[in-house]
Amino acid sequence: MPDTTTQTYRVDDALQIAWAGTTDRGRRRENNQDAFLAKFPLFVVADGMGGHAGGEIASQSTVARLEEMVDAGEISGSAIDAALRMAIEDIHGHPETTDEGTGTTLTGMYLGTAEDGSRQWNVLNIGDSRVYLKRGDALAQVTTDHSVVQELIASGKISPDEADGHPYSNVITRAVGASEYVGPDFVSLDVLDGDTLVICSDGLTKELTDYGILHFLREHDDPAAAVDAMIEAALENGGRDNVTVIVLRVILDDSSSTEDRSGE
Repeated sequence: MPDTTTQTYRVDDALQIAWAGTTDRGRRRENNQDAFLAKFPLFVVADGMGGHAGGEIASQSTVARLEEMVDAGEISGSAIDAALRMAIEDIHGHPETTDEGTGTTLTGMYLGTAEDGSRQWNVLNIGDSRVYLKRGDALAQVTTDHSVVQELIASGKISPDEADGHPYSNVITRAVGASEYVGPDFVSLDVLDGDTLVICSDGLTKELTDYGILHFLREHDDPAAAVDAMIEAALENGGRDNVTVIVLRVILDDSSSTEDRSGE
């Protein structure tokens, strides 16, 4: 069973972000082609694909370039675009990348500032990993999958209930490195007290319904406990794929104390 730790970062006198993340190979895969980055203010999950080692190379190369961007202190849509273009060069230039279909999804978000000066989440997505938002007692999928099945749902050709068993359920239409580069879709979210956000690879959503995700978020306020419970449930339900989960919680208060930034 995973052993995950919650980290907390005080952004300012009123805002804290608590988070935890982990990845598991699952029960059927020989290696783990997922990778993730949880380094304030950027939180992303990458689910690699292609060849013997190709997917692992693609996801890790993408996360490494994004971490360099975080360390350099510039996080923006254009900086992410530049990092992804460098990651594609790394993927294509790697000696173990031989499969033309090698690439990775990329899904997540970073904490930024809106035009009016307020804090906002900037959610980004390429592929079919997902971001969910639990606000109050309701869960909503924030990202839209870039997949053949999602296009069929959008066109009314199949229902959402038919998606899981569809023969093209694993076919994505956009990835980092696997095809002509198309940048991420972006969605902005306001930052509200008590919001909980989940970033996950499809290894979780193959094994848990949206209601199942909501159940574990209701049961566990602590991000690490929620992550561990969802990973364990995904493995118990079959663990057919690598599974990666990050859970973040927004804590707004009126405290003016300056706590240690334990997330740094």
